[in-house]
Amino acid sequence: MYVQELCSSWIDTPFWQKSFILADAEELKKIQATRIRHAWIDISRGLDVLQEGVEKPPTEPPVEFTPKPPSASIVPPRQISAVSMDDELGRASAIVSKSKQAVFTMFNEARMGKVVDVGNAQTMVEEIADSVMRNPGALIGLARLKTKDDYTYMHSIAVCALMVALAKQLGLSEETTREAGLAGLLHDIGKMMVDADILNKPGKLTDAEFVSVKEHPMAGYNMLKEAKGVSAIALDVCLHHHEKIDGTGYPRRLKGDEISLYARMGAVCDVYDAITSDRPYKQGWCPAESLRKMAEWSTGHFDEKIFQAFVKSIGIFPVGTLVKLESGRLAVVVEQQVGKSLLLPKVRVFFSAKSMAYITPELIDLSRMGSNDKIATREDAAKWGIKDINRYWLGDTANTR
Repeated sequence: MYVQELCSSWIDTPFWQKSFILADAEELKKIQATRIRHAWIDISRGLDVLQEGVEKPPTEPPVEFTPKPPSASIVPPRQISAVSMDDELGRASAIVSKSKQAVFTMFNEARMGKVVDVGNAQTMVEEIADSVMRNPGALIGLARLKTKDDYTYMHSIAVCALMVALAKQLGLSEETTREAGLAGLLHDIGKMMVDADILNKPGKLTDAEFVSVKEHPMAGYNMLKEAKGVSAIALDVCLHHHEKIDGTGYPRRLKGDEISLYARMGAVCDVYDAITSDRPYKQGWCPAESLRKMAEWSTGHFDEKIFQAFVKSIGIFPVGTLVKLESGRLAVVVEQQVGKSLLLPKVRVFFSAKSMAYITPELIDLSRMGSNDKIATREDAAKWGIKDINRYWLGDTANTR
């Protein structure tokens, strides 16, 4: 049978593809081992359901395969409620893990010349977007914790999540927000046409190597043009996410209003994740330091209004930022407070600058009435000899990654 869709969350299915041929008994067992009980099948692309009088092979537990009517309506928009960082971290971690494998497969199929399956990519985007809607800091924070080896794939997931958060801040519709997320997921697919040795080179690129890298937007655009169902937004962001407001970007040296809203969004999200990530040629900057650097570049590089909205979407002190409080304690930012001051996030204190000693970690809501502590300065972890501050905001999830 041709399975059009398994009736469950994508993260709960054993396959990364949304649609696929089910022709193997072992694959059927994988589905039966899950909690999935229904699926849509496309009888024009596979066999119909069993006919009356034909003995049905026993299955345990039963799985009902229902033909999908051609005119079936799309599932109505889901109501997504905000949750705490602790409540979302585990699910976000699972989404990141499965998405990384799916992006790896999709990008490598593109490298081999296969047409990009946008339908499967859209399923990924839905799960990522839902997680960001529940709590943006969880998945965005986890996606930042990438290695040099999986950078290209994790970067795509991170930019997808950042685009969703930014679109939400800008008040874009749900449909447009998901299209922006898909654009973020696919924006760097053209790098599959760039030699891996160039992408992972630890030293400075030669002029010829830099020219090769600068060809990736057009290469990605040409790939996506061949795929079915790729929106104009995804094509635009793929081709123009390296354009700059002052006209010094590439590939077309567009400037000002010549650059679309979505390409301007892509430029901000792409640069932020790139400079906060460890690369073969440099260590990633702290999230708050990265925003400070981007603010210095914003006049010529970014649309200032888009950049300001981006800061609001992730916070002045994004999740994972090391700060010093007025009390003299060091803390890591754990969660932004929706609807509250960007200067008053939730933090976890763990070190006393006065006694130069670690203290029992404690979660503090700086916005809570009666809280007398405030953020005094952003700090550099290396200055204090702190090697792993991420475990202080990850909590129990730190042991699963």
